[in-house]
Formats: sequence, structure tokens, C-alpha cells
Amino acid sequence: MANTQQTHIPLPPDPGDKLQGEDEAHFSSVPIHVVTNPSQLPVEFLEPSPEMQLVIGFDCEGVDLCRHGTLCIMQLAFPDAIYLVDAVQGGETVIQACKPALESNYITKVIHDCKRDSEALYFQFGIKLHNVVDTQVAYSLINEQEGHARIPDDYISFVGLLADPRYCGISYDEKEEVRVLLRQDPKYWTYRPLSEQMIRAAADDVRFLLYIYHKMVQKLNDKSLWHLAVRGALYCRCFCINDNHFADWPPLPPIPENIAADESTPEEEVLSVVDVPPGKMGRVIGRKGASILSIKESCNAEIFIGGAKGPPDKVFIIGPVKQARKAEAILRGKLLDF
Repeated sequence: MANTQQTHIPLPPDPGDKLQGEDEAHFSSVPIHVVTNPSQLPVEFLEPSPEMQLVIGFDCEGVDLCRHGTLCIMQLAFPDAIYLVDAVQGGETVIQACKPALESNYITKVIHDCKRDSEALYFQFGIKLHNVVDTQVAYSLINEQEGHARIPDDYISFVGLLADPRYCGISYDEKEEVRVLLRQDPKYWTYRPLSEQMIRAAADDVRFLLYIYHKMVQKLNDKSLWHLAVRGALYCRCFCINDNHFADWPPLPPIPENIAADESTPEEEVLSVVDVPPGKMGRVIGRKGASILSIKESCNAEIFIGGAKGPPDKVFIIGPVKQARKAEAILRGKLLDF
């Protein structure tokens, strides 16, 4: 049976341990459960509690994953098992059963680039993904903390993160195999029963996340950890624009007292959205992206375009208030020039 498959997962180090760079990850064999009914999920996940706080690896697979696509599988990686929540066979019932956990502050969801996954969950199921640790954001923060200059659009891919010897040092060639299959047949994740290849590919996307998470947390200082929490929350909101300015979403993490007392108190970070008139986005982006790149280089903020997956008429800016407002002003100025 599919739900009795096994995979190897690196054991997360004890947070108190000091790992040496040359240490190999110790692997343990854990079961992979294909979930079509909420009763197959751990009670501590379904019923979040401050007495049983969890950290899990998280990812989603689907067809053109975004607000208009189809979410097919949610992967949950625990230290002792991986659960593949099947939205195709389990339907909305099994996904809605996960809503309290996905929105809970007591369960940390470790994910690589959460923006589109959050968008799919919000528009397809009304779920506001919360308390996320985004390893793509963490990677950039560690680089900044180590003194490396920030380069616009220099986002580490999941394959690249796995290959980095500081975090995993593992080649993930199978990822490209699945990408080829998806290009050949975009409905790949809709087919049932799940093949062994599909189960392995889905599990591979989450089975290293807890190990990487513990490695990263050991490197991040208090200020970077706060930035990580805030940017994770803003990334979750990024493509989930609504009419009430996220008033029904959980509040952003406040600046901790130990950081606020520091002379270099970080500035509040925000998500700003700029509406672009129909037919003007190409001019905003510029030839080969030159216009938008110049804005990114002049502002210490991240800028995302909704693009083909949507929303196509908006630009999203994430960063410190002054830098976000600066980017917003430059963008609006360019629109006035047209």
C-alpha cells in the first residue's frame, strides 16, 4: 500500500548541540502516510495547543499552483513521519481539517518560498497561512548577517539550498525529472492512485526541511529571527490581497523588547501594493526587466509582480517602511510619466 512506504529523513540536531561543519546528517527511516481522512493525521496537529507546540516541514503540489490553480497535495514533515494530505481524494474536508493548524501560532510551518502556496490556500480554501519560517528568506538573512551585499532577485532555489554544504549538501536531481514530467503533462499531480514516483517526489520536497531549519536557526541572531518572522508573515500575505487590508489576518510579530532597546532598532516592515493601469505593466517592468531592476537596486525592498499567475495589474513591495514608500513613489512616478 502507498501509505506504508518508507523514506529516510535527516534527524534534526538538538538545538543545544554545536554541530561541526563536517558532520554528516544522521538518517532515520520514517513512514510516508497518504492521508484522505482527517483521522489519519496526528491529534496534536489537528488540535493545536500551547502545551504541544510543533515545528513541521510544509509544502504544496498542484496544477499551476496559485489562486486560480488546483491544490492537489499538502506535504507535512514531522520528525517521525511524513504525511501527504491528498486534496484530490480527500476533498475539501481533509484540507479544512488542517485549517486550525495552518493558521495556528503554536505550529511553525517550515517552507521554501511560501507566496504561491499561501495564495492557493487562501483563495481555494479560505486558509490564512500563519507562523511560517521561509527558508528562502532565512538564507538571504544569514547572508546579510555575514556581511554579503544584498543582490536584487538573488533568491536561492530549493535545489540550490539542498546543495549548499552548510545546510544539507545533497544533490536533488530527481527534482528536474519531475519538472520535465510537469512540462509534458501539467496535470501530473491530479492522477490517482499516486505512483511511487509521485509519493517519493512529494516526500522529497519536505523531508529535509526540519534539518535545514535547525541549522539555520543556530546561525540567526535575534534581530534576524525577528526579520524572518515578519517577512514570513508578509510573504504569506503577498499575493493574498483583499479589500480590508488584511485586517482579518493575525497581527505581524512586534519588535521584541531586547531588540527595541538596541541603538539600531530595526524599522517596521510593511507590504505595499501598487495598482498598475491596464496595458502599463510592460512599461513598468521595462525592456528585459531593466526598469523594475533599477527600482530594486535603488531601494532596500523586495518587489514582486503578480505576472501570468496573477494578479496581473499589481506590484507588491515588501520592506522597511521608508524603503517601501520610496519604491512605491518611484513606481507611481513612472506611471505618471506615461
